[in-house]
Amino acid sequence: MIEQTLFALPFAYIGVLFAGGGSPWQWVWFTIALFAARTAGMSFNRVLDAGIDSKNPRTSQRLIPRGEVTPLSAWILSFFFSGLLVLAAYMLNTLCFYLSFPAVAMLMTYSLFKRFSAGSHFYLGLIEAAAPIGGYLAIRPAFEYPAFLPGLAIMFWIAGLDIIYALQDMAFDRESGLFSIPARYGKKTALALSWGAYLISTAALAGAGLVSGMGVIYFCAIAGISGIMIAKQIIVFAGLNNIGETMIRVFFLNRFISPILFIGALADDLFRAL
Repeated sequence: MIEQTLFALPFAYIGVLFAGGGSPWQWVWFTIALFAARTAGMSFNRVLDAGIDSKNPRTSQRLIPRGEVTPLSAWILSFFFSGLLVLAAYMLNTLCFYLSFPAVAMLMTYSLFKRFSAGSHFYLGLIEAAAPIGGYLAIRPAFEYPAFLPGLAIMFWIAGLDIIYALQDMAFDRESGLFSIPARYGKKTALALSWGAYLISTAALAGAGLVSGMGVIYFCAIAGISGIMIAKQIIVFAGLNNIGETMIRVFFLNRFISPILFIGALADDLFRAL
Protein backbone atom coordinates (compact mmCIF):
# COMPACT_ATOMS: atom_id res chain seq x y z
CA MET A 1 0.00 0.00 0.00
CA ILE A 2 2.06 2.88 -1.36
CA GLU A 3 -0.03 5.59 0.30
CA GLN A 4 0.52 3.96 3.70
CA THR A 5 4.28 3.97 3.18
CA LEU A 6 4.37 7.57 1.97
CA PHE A 7 2.32 8.46 5.04
CA ALA A 8 4.97 6.89 7.29
CA LEU A 9 8.10 8.24 5.56
CA PRO A 10 8.07 11.73 7.16
CA PHE A 11 7.99 10.17 10.65
CA ALA A 12 11.02 8.09 9.81
CA TYR A 13 12.90 11.03 8.34
CA ILE A 14 12.24 13.04 11.52
CA GLY A 15 14.53 10.59 13.32
CA VAL A 16 17.21 11.07 10.64
CA LEU A 17 17.02 14.86 11.06
CA PHE A 18 17.23 14.63 14.85
CA ALA A 19 20.37 12.48 14.44
CA GLY A 20 22.06 15.14 12.33
CA GLY A 21 21.26 14.25 8.74
CA GLY A 22 23.42 11.45 7.39
CA SER A 23 24.88 10.63 3.96
CA PRO A 24 22.81 10.16 0.78
CA TRP A 25 23.45 6.40 0.89
CA GLN A 26 22.17 6.22 4.45
CA TRP A 27 18.98 7.95 3.32
CA VAL A 28 18.63 5.49 0.43
CA TRP A 29 19.10 2.35 2.53
CA PHE A 30 16.88 3.67 5.28
CA THR A 31 14.12 4.44 2.77
CA ILE A 32 14.42 0.91 1.37
CA ALA A 33 14.21 -0.47 4.92
CA LEU A 34 11.04 1.49 5.63
CA PHE A 35 9.34 0.47 2.36
CA ALA A 36 10.25 -3.16 3.09
CA ALA A 37 8.96 -2.96 6.66
CA ARG A 38 5.64 -1.38 5.66
CA THR A 39 5.08 -3.92 2.87
CA ALA A 40 5.98 -6.86 5.10
CA GLY A 41 3.80 -5.56 7.93
CA MET A 42 0.74 -4.99 5.74
CA SER A 43 1.19 -8.40 4.09
CA PHE A 44 1.45 -10.18 7.45
CA ASN A 45 -1.63 -8.29 8.63
CA ARG A 46 -3.71 -9.25 5.61
CA VAL A 47 -2.82 -12.95 5.58
CA LEU A 48 -3.11 -13.46 9.35
CA ASP A 49 -6.42 -11.59 9.49
CA ALA A 50 -7.90 -13.08 6.32
CA GLY A 51 -10.40 -15.25 8.23
CA ILE A 52 -11.54 -12.33 10.40
CA ASP A 53 -11.66 -9.94 7.44
CA SER A 54 -13.91 -12.28 5.47
CA LYS A 55 -16.54 -12.13 8.26
CA ASN A 56 -16.40 -8.38 8.81
CA PRO A 57 -18.63 -6.42 6.38
CA ARG A 58 -16.16 -3.50 6.43
CA THR A 59 -13.19 -5.65 5.35
CA SER A 60 -14.79 -8.50 3.42
CA GLN A 61 -13.79 -6.95 0.08
CA ARG A 62 -10.06 -6.98 0.80
CA LEU A 63 -7.94 -8.90 -1.70
CA ILE A 64 -7.51 -12.22 0.12
CA PRO A 65 -11.17 -12.64 1.22
CA ARG A 66 -12.18 -11.73 -2.35
CA GLY A 67 -9.86 -14.40 -3.76
CA GLU A 68 -7.75 -12.00 -5.83
CA VAL A 69 -4.62 -12.80 -3.80
CA THR A 70 -3.84 -16.23 -2.38
CA PRO A 71 -2.57 -16.66 1.20
CA LEU A 72 0.58 -18.31 -0.20
CA SER A 73 1.34 -15.23 -2.31
CA ALA A 74 0.90 -13.00 0.74
CA TRP A 75 3.23 -15.19 2.81
CA ILE A 76 5.88 -15.10 0.06
CA LEU A 77 5.57 -11.32 -0.17
CA SER A 78 5.82 -11.01 3.63
CA PHE A 79 9.01 -13.03 3.93
CA PHE A 80 10.64 -11.50 0.84
CA PHE A 81 10.23 -7.96 2.18
CA SER A 82 11.24 -9.06 5.68
CA GLY A 83 14.49 -10.28 4.14
CA LEU A 84 14.88 -6.98 2.29
CA LEU A 85 14.40 -5.13 5.59
CA VAL A 86 17.18 -7.18 7.20
CA LEU A 87 19.47 -6.56 4.22
CA ALA A 88 18.86 -2.81 4.27
CA ALA A 89 19.46 -2.72 8.04
CA TYR A 90 22.74 -4.61 7.52
CA MET A 91 23.84 -2.00 4.98
CA LEU A 92 23.19 0.76 7.53
CA ASN A 93 25.08 -0.49 10.59
CA THR A 94 25.49 -3.44 12.94
CA LEU A 95 23.01 -2.20 15.56
CA CYS A 96 20.28 -1.74 12.94
CA PHE A 97 21.02 -5.24 11.61
CA TYR A 98 20.55 -6.82 15.05
CA LEU A 99 17.39 -4.80 15.69
CA SER A 100 15.87 -5.79 12.35
CA PHE A 101 15.05 -9.26 13.67
CA PRO A 102 12.85 -8.10 16.59
CA ALA A 103 11.41 -5.56 14.14
CA VAL A 104 10.26 -8.39 11.86
CA ALA A 105 8.85 -10.25 14.87
CA MET A 106 6.82 -7.17 15.85
CA LEU A 107 5.49 -6.79 12.30
CA MET A 108 4.37 -10.43 12.37
CA THR A 109 2.68 -10.36 15.77
CA TYR A 110 0.63 -7.15 15.65
CA SER A 111 -2.33 -8.84 13.97
CA LEU A 112 -2.40 -11.53 16.65
CA PHE A 113 -2.32 -9.08 19.57
CA LYS A 114 -5.98 -8.02 19.33
CA ARG A 115 -7.02 -11.61 19.88
CA PHE A 116 -6.08 -11.40 23.57
CA SER A 117 -5.54 -7.75 24.60
CA ALA A 118 -7.19 -4.36 24.13
CA GLY A 119 -3.67 -2.93 24.33
CA SER A 120 -3.25 -3.75 20.64
CA HIS A 121 -3.66 -0.03 19.81
CA PHE A 122 -0.53 0.80 21.80
CA TYR A 123 1.34 -2.17 20.35
CA LEU A 124 0.62 -0.80 16.88
CA GLY A 125 1.83 2.58 18.11
CA LEU A 126 5.05 0.97 19.35
CA ILE A 127 5.64 -0.59 15.93
CA GLU A 128 5.09 2.76 14.20
CA ALA A 129 7.42 4.40 16.76
CA ALA A 130 10.21 2.23 15.35
CA ALA A 131 10.22 4.51 12.27
CA PRO A 132 11.68 7.68 13.87
CA ILE A 133 13.76 5.65 16.35
CA GLY A 134 15.11 3.59 13.46
CA GLY A 135 15.85 6.77 11.53
CA TYR A 136 17.94 8.07 14.40
CA LEU A 137 19.78 4.78 14.91
CA ALA A 138 20.49 4.50 11.19
CA ILE A 139 22.63 7.64 11.47
CA ARG A 140 23.79 7.42 15.10
CA PRO A 141 23.88 3.75 16.19
CA ALA A 142 23.62 4.42 19.93
CA PHE A 143 20.73 4.40 22.40
CA GLU A 144 20.45 8.10 23.23
CA TYR A 145 17.35 9.71 24.69
CA PRO A 146 16.81 12.17 21.75
CA ALA A 147 16.05 9.08 19.65
CA PHE A 148 13.15 8.04 21.82
CA LEU A 149 11.12 11.24 22.27
CA PRO A 150 9.97 11.36 18.62
CA GLY A 151 9.22 7.64 18.92
CA LEU A 152 7.12 8.26 22.03
CA ALA A 153 5.21 10.99 20.18
CA ILE A 154 4.44 8.73 17.23
CA MET A 155 3.50 5.81 19.47
CA PHE A 156 0.78 7.72 21.29
CA TRP A 157 -0.42 9.56 18.20
CA ILE A 158 -0.92 6.28 16.30
CA ALA A 159 -2.52 4.65 19.37
CA GLY A 160 -4.96 7.56 19.70
CA LEU A 161 -5.84 7.30 16.02
CA ASP A 162 -6.22 3.51 16.11
CA ILE A 163 -8.58 3.73 19.09
CA ILE A 164 -10.85 6.01 17.05
CA TYR A 165 -10.49 3.75 14.01
CA ALA A 166 -11.65 0.76 16.08
CA LEU A 167 -15.00 2.49 16.72
CA GLN A 168 -16.03 1.25 13.26
CA ASP A 169 -15.69 -2.39 14.35
CA MET A 170 -16.93 -2.11 17.92
CA ALA A 171 -20.00 -4.32 17.43
CA PHE A 172 -18.14 -6.84 15.27
CA ASP A 173 -15.25 -7.10 17.74
CA ARG A 174 -17.66 -7.80 20.60
CA GLU A 175 -19.49 -10.48 18.63
CA SER A 176 -16.22 -12.09 17.51
CA GLY A 177 -14.49 -12.02 20.90
CA LEU A 178 -11.80 -9.64 19.67
CA PHE A 179 -10.24 -7.04 21.95
CA SER A 180 -10.25 -3.30 21.36
CA ILE A 181 -10.72 -0.37 23.70
CA PRO A 182 -14.09 0.64 22.16
CA ALA A 183 -15.35 -2.95 22.31
CA ARG A 184 -14.12 -3.45 25.86
CA TYR A 185 -14.88 -0.07 27.45
CA GLY A 186 -17.33 1.75 25.17
CA LYS A 187 -17.31 4.92 23.08
CA LYS A 188 -16.89 7.51 25.83
CA THR A 189 -13.88 5.82 27.41
CA ALA A 190 -12.36 5.26 23.98
CA LEU A 191 -12.66 8.95 23.13
CA ALA A 192 -11.20 9.97 26.50
CA LEU A 193 -8.22 7.64 26.07
CA SER A 194 -7.71 8.91 22.55
CA TRP A 195 -7.63 12.50 23.86
CA GLY A 196 -5.08 11.46 26.49
CA ALA A 197 -2.90 9.75 23.89
CA TYR A 198 -2.91 12.87 21.72
CA LEU A 199 -1.91 15.05 24.68
CA ILE A 200 1.05 12.78 25.49
CA SER A 201 2.02 12.78 21.80
CA THR A 202 2.00 16.59 21.62
CA ALA A 203 4.03 16.88 24.84
CA ALA A 204 6.61 14.39 23.50
CA LEU A 205 6.93 16.31 20.22
CA ALA A 206 7.50 19.52 22.17
CA GLY A 207 10.02 17.78 24.44
CA ALA A 208 11.88 16.39 21.43
CA GLY A 209 12.14 19.90 20.03
CA LEU A 210 13.42 21.32 23.29
CA VAL A 211 16.16 18.73 23.86
CA SER A 212 17.27 19.00 20.23
CA GLY A 213 17.38 22.79 20.20
CA MET A 214 14.63 23.25 17.61
CA GLY A 215 13.43 26.77 16.93
CA VAL A 216 10.25 28.72 16.20
CA ILE A 217 9.45 27.04 12.87
CA TYR A 218 9.37 23.58 14.46
CA PHE A 219 7.12 24.71 17.30
CA CYS A 220 4.77 26.46 14.85
CA ALA A 221 4.45 23.09 13.10
CA ILE A 222 3.64 21.45 16.45
CA ALA A 223 0.95 24.08 17.05
CA GLY A 224 -0.57 23.28 13.66
CA ILE A 225 -0.52 19.56 14.39
CA SER A 226 -2.21 20.15 17.75
CA GLY A 227 -4.98 22.04 15.95
CA ILE A 228 -5.51 19.12 13.57
CA MET A 229 -5.68 16.66 16.47
CA ILE A 230 -8.31 18.78 18.23
CA ALA A 231 -10.31 19.10 15.00
CA LYS A 232 -10.25 15.32 14.51
CA GLN A 233 -11.60 14.67 17.98
CA ILE A 234 -14.39 17.21 17.52
CA ILE A 235 -15.35 15.58 14.21
CA VAL A 236 -15.43 12.12 15.79
CA PHE A 237 -17.52 13.30 18.75
CA ALA A 238 -20.02 14.98 16.43
CA GLY A 239 -20.20 12.02 14.05
CA LEU A 240 -20.41 9.00 16.34
CA ASN A 241 -23.75 8.00 14.81
CA ASN A 242 -22.23 7.74 11.33
CA ILE A 243 -18.72 6.58 12.11
CA GLY A 244 -17.91 5.31 8.61
CA GLU A 245 -18.31 8.72 6.97
CA THR A 246 -16.72 10.38 9.97
CA MET A 247 -13.55 8.30 9.59
CA ILE A 248 -13.18 9.44 5.98
CA ARG A 249 -13.06 13.05 7.20
CA VAL A 250 -10.70 12.12 10.05
CA PHE A 251 -8.24 10.38 7.73
CA PHE A 252 -8.37 13.31 5.31
CA LEU A 253 -7.16 15.60 8.10
CA ASN A 254 -4.76 12.98 9.44
CA ARG A 255 -2.74 12.83 6.24
CA PHE A 256 -1.48 16.39 6.82
CA ILE A 257 0.18 15.65 10.17
CA SER A 258 3.31 13.82 9.05
CA PRO A 259 4.17 16.24 6.19
CA ILE A 260 3.67 19.26 8.48
CA LEU A 261 5.91 17.68 11.11
CA PHE A 262 8.66 16.80 8.65
CA ILE A 263 8.56 20.09 6.73
CA GLY A 264 8.58 22.04 10.01
CA ALA A 265 11.58 20.12 11.34
CA LEU A 266 13.46 20.32 8.03
CA ALA A 267 12.78 24.04 7.55
CA ASP A 268 13.81 24.73 11.14
CA ASP A 269 17.01 22.72 10.69
CA LEU A 270 17.89 24.53 7.45
CA PHE A 271 17.08 27.95 8.93
CA ARG A 272 19.31 27.36 11.96
CA ALA A 273 22.13 26.19 9.66
CA LEU A 274 22.19 29.55 7.82
